[in-house]
Amino acid sequence: MKLKSFVLALALVAIMPLSARADEGMWLLSLIGKNYADMQKAGFKLTAEDIYSINQNCIKDAIVGLGNEGQPFWHFCTGEIISDQGLMSTNHHCGYGKLQEHSTVAHDYLRDGFWAYSKDQELPNPGLTASILVRMEDVTDQIKAALSDDMSESERAKAIKEVSDRIAKKAVAGTIYDAQVKPMFNGNQFFLFVHVIYKDVRLVGAPPSSMGKFGGDTDNWSWPRHTCDFSMFRIYTAPDGNPAEYSEANIPLKPKHHLPVSNRELKDGDFAMVMGFPGTTDHFLTSYGLEETMNITNKLRYEIRTVKINILREEMAASQEVKIKYASKYASCSNYWKYSNEQNKALKNLNTMGVKKDIERTYNVWAQGKDPKYAEALPLIKKGYAARAPYMSAISYLSEGLLQGPELLLQSYRVYRTLEMLDNPKFADRRDDIIESIKADAEEFYKDYNEATEKRLMAALMQYVYRNMEMQFMPQFLVDADKKYKGNFEKYVDDMFAKSVFANKEAFDKFMQKPDMKKLAKDPIVVAGKGAYEKYQEVRSMIPKEDSEGLQRGIRNFTDGILQINKNSKLMSPDANSTIRLTYGNVKAYEPRDAVAYSYYTTLKGVIEKEDPTNSEFIVPERLKNLYNAKDFGPYANSKGELVTCFVTNNDITGGNSGSPVMDAEGNLIGLAFDGNSEAMSGDIDFEENLQRCICLDSRYFLWVIDKYAGAKNLIEEMTIVK
Repeated sequence: MKLKSFVLALALVAIMPLSARADEGMWLLSLIGKNYADMQKAGFKLTAEDIYSINQNCIKDAIVGLGNEGQPFWHFCTGEIISDQGLMSTNHHCGYGKLQEHSTVAHDYLRDGFWAYSKDQELPNPGLTASILVRMEDVTDQIKAALSDDMSESERAKAIKEVSDRIAKKAVAGTIYDAQVKPMFNGNQFFLFVHVIYKDVRLVGAPPSSMGKFGGDTDNWSWPRHTCDFSMFRIYTAPDGNPAEYSEANIPLKPKHHLPVSNRELKDGDFAMVMGFPGTTDHFLTSYGLEETMNITNKLRYEIRTVKINILREEMAASQEVKIKYASKYASCSNYWKYSNEQNKALKNLNTMGVKKDIERTYNVWAQGKDPKYAEALPLIKKGYAARAPYMSAISYLSEGLLQGPELLLQSYRVYRTLEMLDNPKFADRRDDIIESIKADAEEFYKDYNEATEKRLMAALMQYVYRNMEMQFMPQFLVDADKKYKGNFEKYVDDMFAKSVFANKEAFDKFMQKPDMKKLAKDPIVVAGKGAYEKYQEVRSMIPKEDSEGLQRGIRNFTDGILQINKNSKLMSPDANSTIRLTYGNVKAYEPRDAVAYSYYTTLKGVIEKEDPTNSEFIVPERLKNLYNAKDFGPYANSKGELVTCFVTNNDITGGNSGSPVMDAEGNLIGLAFDGNSEAMSGDIDFEENLQRCICLDSRYFLWVIDKYAGAKNLIEEMTIVK
């Protein structure tokens, strides 16, 4: 008995450093008081209520989640309000899609940048939303009162949704707010989030892409970095201050709080905190889930997207028009293309699999003598992942290779399904609206479409899928194409486009003058799109339900066990799920490998040193070079006369944090978070405290570009600048 207790004690000691470490944590704002002593030790000078309060104005009132109409609670990026007139900063890559939408060959804002020197020059962005947290509340007890252990996972999910919807509806009754209940710790806790969501968000400014994306794919996910990654927007409201759709009568938001912008010099070790809307992490992932992530998700995403990336690079290099049309699509594709490969490298280098297996061995010792559900958790997880492995591989090929690779397959299927509604008497009185919505969607789709590019993508990706995916999951149209065209997918695609109404806008517009469902059902691109989508859904349905439910239950109970193991010794933060979080730490240099030591900041000198006129990723604008050569840094230089461009901290961030404010001990904006470092790309799964770094744009470079490079004195004048 004593030996068993001793082994358990050793196991618990082993698990603690692996589960919650000093610099790790995406903390919920309403619980930040529990971290307050640690924050003070790190250098924090404000109170917990200065961060989050429902009774007084505070920092959370200046933090913005950027979303899209229809999905306002899924925040693709973060922004921060930096003036009392609703001016907001975020990353260049967060505003990139809007810059692309406003760009033409004659007015290429991607290439040249954009600046509004007065409010009437600011550009509207229909569909873009800006969310600000009003309050949050732990509603775990209310949710769990409706649950029981004998429920199936589907019954449990239904009960959670019903109670969550009631809670959210009651929370916003009679208000202008929106609300949502979100699960935490894999369904072991639940929180209500109430937001005010603004719908008139206008583009104000952004440097040219040669600065905003300086370094491109080469420098992405790496340090040292010199990217001027920012763009600026302004939030507008109705005259009464409430959210409203775009109108010329709208006025700039009068925020409850805005962040002062710091022009102070940073030092290694200075306190730094980040607030934002991180998207997804998986810190409770088991070794079995890690195997799927590495060998299926990351591996196949990287391999399939490599085909697409190579074609887009060639097409965009050959045409300025194509470059504008596909700029945002390429950026979206390439970001997680590189991420997947770099994360796999880091996971291997840092032996994350070994770390996970150590945690599981410790967990199994702890689970002895507890409720049987804890001992059953890991076997259920192992069985669930093993059962779905072949299907997950096929799903990756079908989604990455066919539904998200080329664009026309999914687009044609959507149009086909929408037009099917016209045959339903229930929609007879909506015929004109349905037709007009299809035409409007097509107008938007073909605006950023090039027929030759799409043909190349479709042929190459169809061929790749056919040659690499298991035949038992192959869509019939690919089997038929291979047989008829003897493996020549280029010829197959040529024939598809020659016969399809989707090949180009002219053909589609002509078809829509008199839609014919019989003709559409035989359209070769519709046949392929329908075949790909239906096969995707079929494969998803093939995953054994019992194993899938067992996997969900196992993950929830395993996570609960980890929480119990740590409850008396360590604070633990829930995985990111696009809800607002805070992470705190310090500005910090690091040494990634033997004989390599990185400073905590970079300067404009590094931009000049990296310049390569033959490489589109390292072009330096002439005006920037002239300002550098003249050493015209104004009041933004550091004590050495350098213009600092970027810096690193040890904050815990992930996708969705892009554009998040990096603040000093007094809540002043010292930078914008925009990236992580490749050496610790495992951080979304297992935080590496010695290597994990958050790469940030320095606020002084941000101010200098607005002031000296763009000459946008109007924007400088409305900010509160701390000197």
